[in-house]
Formats: sequence, C-alpha cells, structure tokens
Amino acid sequence: MDRVEVKNPGQRYISNFIIYDALGEPEIDLNRWRLCVDGLVKEKRCYSFDDLESMPHITYTADFNCVTKWSIKDVVWEGPSLSELIGRSVPDQKASWVMFWSADGYSTPVPLEYALSDKALVAIRVNGASLKKENGFPARPFIPDLYGWKSAKWLTLIELIDDYRDGYWEQYGYHEIGRVENEERFKGFTWKSIRRNSRRSD
Repeated sequence: MDRVEVKNPGQRYISNFIIYDALGEPEIDLNRWRLCVDGLVKEKRCYSFDDLESMPHITYTADFNCVTKWSIKDVVWEGPSLSELIGRSVPDQKASWVMFWSADGYSTPVPLEYALSDKALVAIRVNGASLKKENGFPARPFIPDLYGWKSAKWLTLIELIDDYRDGYWEQYGYHEIGRVENEERFKGFTWKSIRRNSRRSD
C-alpha cells in the first residue's frame, strides 16, 4: 500500500481524532443520502452510498493534519477517486474551484487542481472500516496536501465554481487553500513567511 508523505511543520501527533462539529452533527438517512456533482459541469450527477462502494477505490496511507496543530499518523484512506467523480460530470472550462458542501450546511473551497490530483478521494472508509458518524459518515473528501478543515464531513455536494468564495471557516480568516507543508493556516500569511521575515529582521 502506498504511503503519501507530506511535510507537516508545527504539528504534533496524538492518538485519536478530536471531534469538531461547528454547525452540529446532522442526522443522515443513508437510504435517502446522495452525493451530487453540480455547478459548472455539463451534467449534474448524484450517487448513492452503494454507488460509491461499487466504484473502483483508491487506498493509501497518509497523515490527517488539523489546522489547530494536531495530527493523526498513518491513517488508511479508502474511497473512489474525486477526479473520477468530477470528470464524469465534465467540468466547464470556466471552473477553477470546487466548493464542498455538507449535510449540516458547512462549506469549504478547494482549488480544482487539488481536487483533480491523483490522491484526492472521497473517503468512505478509514483504517479498513466505514467512517464513524462523528468523523463524517457516510463520506468526506480527503486531499493529503491540505489541512483537515478542507475535508468536509457528511459531504453531500461537490460544486464546481468559477472563482474563489469563502466557506464556513474561510469567512473567519482561515486560509483560502490551506497547504500543510506551507503552514497556510490563515489568510494573508503563512508561518513559513513569518519565520523568514523574522530572520531577515534579526
């Protein structure tokens, strides 16, 4: 099994996920739940949980990195390719961002190029088991290069859009992209740039 290595400066490893649900944990009826791809696409498509299970899956090991500086080491992620799901709907050339929407109303934007990377997936299993409800069952996106707030729990909609828009945490100052390696935690600066400018002033 592949392991995806991403540098994660400023993080500390802990043993269990810390559970956040900014808008409250939604009730999910799996028989009625659907994951749709819509927005700037040629064809809107929606998928049941059974549809996602029956598709070819990507499986690899990668850390989960939370913007609040904790990480879970060597999580095994499994699910259909996010690129494949988006590609089936045929994105418009104007599309440059993806907005993930959750059953609780949560949203978060990701550049389309990251959503189309070969390691971007819609996780339906973690460490060989279905997602726990508090961890986002039935599905959540996962992109190893980005902080965990971009991995929207209880995912219901992948919306392709033409330009950046704030999601839930971005409206409060969280970074537009959120790359772990660059410590892109907040808008306008990264911790890497702060350290570099601090050294220059010494």
